[in-house]
Amino acid sequence: MKVNYLTVHSDFKLNGNHFGKDELCVFANEIKSSEEEYKQQLAKFILEWFDENNYVELTTSGTTGTPKTIRLQKNAMVNSALATAEFFNVKANCKALHCLPTQYIAGKMMLIRALVLGWDLDLVKPNNHPLDGTAKTYDFAAMVPLQVEKSLTELYRIKKVIIGGAKLNSTLADALKQLSTEVYETYGMTETITHIAAKKVQDNAFSVLPGIEITTDNRNCLVIEAPRLSDEKITTNDVVEILEGNRFIWLGRFDNVINSGGVKLFPEKIEEKLSGKIPHRFFVIGKPDTTLGEKLILVIESEPYTIENSVFDTLDKYEKPKEVLFVPKFSETETGKIKRADSIA
Repeated sequence: MKVNYLTVHSDFKLNGNHFGKDELCVFANEIKSSEEEYKQQLAKFILEWFDENNYVELTTSGTTGTPKTIRLQKNAMVNSALATAEFFNVKANCKALHCLPTQYIAGKMMLIRALVLGWDLDLVKPNNHPLDGTAKTYDFAAMVPLQVEKSLTELYRIKKVIIGGAKLNSTLADALKQLSTEVYETYGMTETITHIAAKKVQDNAFSVLPGIEITTDNRNCLVIEAPRLSDEKITTNDVVEILEGNRFIWLGRFDNVINSGGVKLFPEKIEEKLSGKIPHRFFVIGKPDTTLGEKLILVIESEPYTIENSVFDTLDKYEKPKEVLFVPKFSETETGKIKRADSIA
């Protein structure tokens, strides 16, 4: 299926109104001076999408390094939308909720999917309670974990929800497993034009989208080959276990792995075990140690308090923190992801 990125699907609707390319650009010029930032960002992206360039410039998140500006080809973004449609079986006239900021890749792609696939898209102001402003039911939506957590009692109004931007904690995942809604955790990044893999919350392993091939490097980190999205292979810092059928289990970030006395510890797995047992934001990280090389420490965003030993009962022997550090406020990226090393500097 060949789709020109300058062509708007005849079934596309935004907030109940049909728009072609020209009408959409007129609409964007009308709202670009809006007092509401999310409307300004929407207008900016619409005009950028239909400008003379065949690419879009974005800034990476900077979660584990310095943010950088990259160019994504518009045709590659179209291909990403088509792969999403095939994988999740979402077609023309799909009623979709757009509740993510359009200045970031996830928000941009919700609009592109609607333009390319002919969705009936409702745009609402991005906040932690995206369903509060509408009583409608939807076929599809993309959210971040906090939005999902705040929408648990209303999520039945959406048939399929994809979640990205941050790892799901086990407490929220368990709650989502009880719902009638199909809920998927996604794997991706700005460089891969959002998700290249997804898994239902009931599953252990991610399955890749059509047109994606995966391998690992000598660190056991995921290498992505996606010719319809990128001309080059993308080497990640995510340690994975690859299974048959182009599936993989995510173990953690290579740059977060702690080597403590010769034992490799994955912070994300330890944090998952502690989820729901610490009433504040937290993470675990390695700290230089003369005996172990690195010792595992628990960092909590809070004033100091006494932690009961029973909190650590689910952890293996080597996973138990050697020290607890309390920090008044974590350092974050612009998108709200915790910058671990900066938070304890």
